[in-house]
Amino acid sequence: MPTDRPPTGTQRIWVVDDDRSVRFVLATALRDAGYAVDGFDSAATALQALDARGAPDLLFTDVRMPGDDGLALLDRLKRAHPQLPVIVMSAYTDVASTAGAFRGGAQEFLSKPFDLDEAVALAARTLPADSGHAPAPAEDAPAADGGVPALIGSTPEMLALFRAIGRLAQAPLSVLITGETGTGKELVAHALHRESPRARKPFVALNTAAIPAELLESELFGHEAGAFTGAQRRHVGRFEQADGGTLFLDEIGDMPLPLQTRLLRVLAEGEFFRVGGRELIRVDVRVIAATHQNLDALVADGRFRADLLHRLDVVRLQLPPLRARRADVAQLAENFLANASRKLGAPAKRFAAPALDALRAHDWPGNVRELENVCWRLAALAPGETITVADLDGMLAGPAGAPRAAAAGDWDTALAAWAEERLAAGAEGLHAEARGRFDRVLLEAALKFTHGHRAEAAEKLGVGRNTVTRKLGPGRKRR
Repeated sequence: MPTDRPPTGTQRIWVVDDDRSVRFVLATALRDAGYAVDGFDSAATALQALDARGAPDLLFTDVRMPGDDGLALLDRLKRAHPQLPVIVMSAYTDVASTAGAFRGGAQEFLSKPFDLDEAVALAARTLPADSGHAPAPAEDAPAADGGVPALIGSTPEMLALFRAIGRLAQAPLSVLITGETGTGKELVAHALHRESPRARKPFVALNTAAIPAELLESELFGHEAGAFTGAQRRHVGRFEQADGGTLFLDEIGDMPLPLQTRLLRVLAEGEFFRVGGRELIRVDVRVIAATHQNLDALVADGRFRADLLHRLDVVRLQLPPLRARRADVAQLAENFLANASRKLGAPAKRFAAPALDALRAHDWPGNVRELENVCWRLAALAPGETITVADLDGMLAGPAGAPRAAAAGDWDTALAAWAEERLAAGAEGLHAEARGRFDRVLLEAALKFTHGHRAEAAEKLGVGRNTVTRKLGPGRKRR
């Protein structure tokens, strides 16, 4: 229920959450920072106070509550008080939740559990921004693209990505998605489209590296009948197919320079000619590009146009490699294993704790895609309902075509080659990077040898168990 009315002249903040402990600690922290705070246990009580007392200066609301949820409250608040800044709180920080909050007009999204200092700082940043420019709600969009897997993760890196997607989905800006192969760049593009006002229009994807250079122009812009040998009828290109929607250009760094010039014109003018055509075609397309390459380096080498990079790189989203978010491995693996078992018609399987430890310790050069492939093989080949460390033997290979291990005595040669390559690429801090990889390789080998037993692995390596735990990082079960 609401507290007493705050004194006049003080910035007023309301906290709406059915969890009494959350209301108490957040309200206390905000009061200690000098704000006047009211707490409400439901959307209904907050709306009653809104009718009786007028709007506060800032409102925090949970998403999932009995009765009307936080998004329903947000919708009613924005219709009655469009200038009121609202911070949505939730433990469910997937793309749909964050995008739904921002689409409804939320100023910020706060992931639970949150740091109280962070919440107070967020309030301080949000209050001065109350200038009547809150984003207008967009049209409701479909909840998901059919058959497109959802992004999964709860690490800080992924929560930051979800918030960025929620914000960017509403903005008609070009987005450049960067990250290693297999990190899920196309899933991010799908999410940006799905949560945007363009969601009911087409999402068209093209991998520019998978199309021969001589055919890529026709695939992008289409061609007229007779434009070249074999062109027997008019072909509508990907830009026309995506009109009103989103065009996702994967591996944009492999696009030939002449086509980069044509692409630049389309991005600048929204118009083009089909190959062999004289009719000027105008389209309304949001372009999302992705690459695993360093486009700045390609520009320096003259292999990518700087002006095209500036057009594509209005906003850049960097996807973390799987080894940088190892705490997500268990959730991803369990999800992939369940999906694979269901699609194969196989009995449901689960991972034993040591097997999950081994998965977390693996470096995943192929990132999320490699983990998904491993889970498909386990669903098809593992004999029991519980996946053990023994079932993983031979599954966790390095990059395609790479040997499983170097011959004895060759590792120093490989290290020297790696160091020369990194130095030539302009890398700095090489000693710390090499030391980290050295430690990780030793730990992974020892854990595999001891079937996930940390104490035994520490003994074999001649280090303390706490050292093993610290270097593996948080979020891993101990044995």
